[in-house]
Amino acid sequence: MIASTSEFVSLRGLRVHVRRWGRPDAPKLFMLHGWMDVGASFQFIADELADDWQIFAPDARGFGLTDWPVQAAGGGNYWFPDYLVDLEALLDHYAPGEQVNLVGHSMGANIVCIYAGVRPGRVRRVVDLEGFGLRHSAPGRAAARYAQWLDDIQTPPTLRDYASLEAVAARLAKTNPRLRADRAAFLAANWSRPTAAGRHELLADPAHKLRGPLPYLVDEVMGIWSKVSAPVLHVEAKDSPTLASIRGDVPLDEFRHRFSAFPDWQEAIVDEAGHMLHHDQPERVAALIAAFCGQNEFESNAMNAASKSMPSP
Repeated sequence: MIASTSEFVSLRGLRVHVRRWGRPDAPKLFMLHGWMDVGASFQFIADELADDWQIFAPDARGFGLTDWPVQAAGGGNYWFPDYLVDLEALLDHYAPGEQVNLVGHSMGANIVCIYAGVRPGRVRRVVDLEGFGLRHSAPGRAAARYAQWLDDIQTPPTLRDYASLEAVAARLAKTNPRLRADRAAFLAANWSRPTAAGRHELLADPAHKLRGPLPYLVDEVMGIWSKVSAPVLHVEAKDSPTLASIRGDVPLDEFRHRFSAFPDWQEAIVDEAGHMLHHDQPERVAALIAAFCGQNEFESNAMNAASKSMPSP
């Protein structure tokens, strides 16, 4: 594996851990991980890209080695807009005044897609790895959703710990049967830490498990996506189980219609992969990122036109 370096930077008063790969004079890629994950999750992508790219992968607030925000009694304070401010602070620190290439997985994909619509002039390319958004929140469920949140914060959530590092790796492999043993071992070492009792705990604030009370408004999100000026590449696992879970009983065509909001959007489907496609097929995903982010504007427009003329997989 290609070695990374770790940096700690103060962003908005929060001590943020940033993992870096590649030459300091190379073009920059900023990669945001998903929920219950860490920046080291992109190691296998970096192994393919670090010769030609400079990669920055922060641990999001409350994950990995980044600080947990100050918590109110009875629960944590994690609101999606904070991730946007954190991203902007990260870009101001590492790429002031530059247009940037953003790559996000799952939660991170939703962050970069929204940021690209809020700050369209700041973003050059967006790669969305298995980012789908959520189902629309029905207004009739609002009272129950707030009540559930009030109930949940009365009993702060916890995360289980594990007897050994090998047990953490086994848990990762159980969640993702495609995960190679060597990759599971690497991820386990970066996803957990030893406790004073000799067990291993996950590097995540348990408060992330709290279900938020705010609704997910598809029309609002599509309105933001419609402002994205950068080309967007959506990368999805074939027959994605995550897509099936998120959309529930919403017809597939109806759910996928939301992507039509992006002015310049194309997709790539990756075989033999699940939600963690950057672990399952890192060579393929890295090649897609390099080709897409390495293009100039003319090449991107031509590729997008060609992809729109192809039949859907």
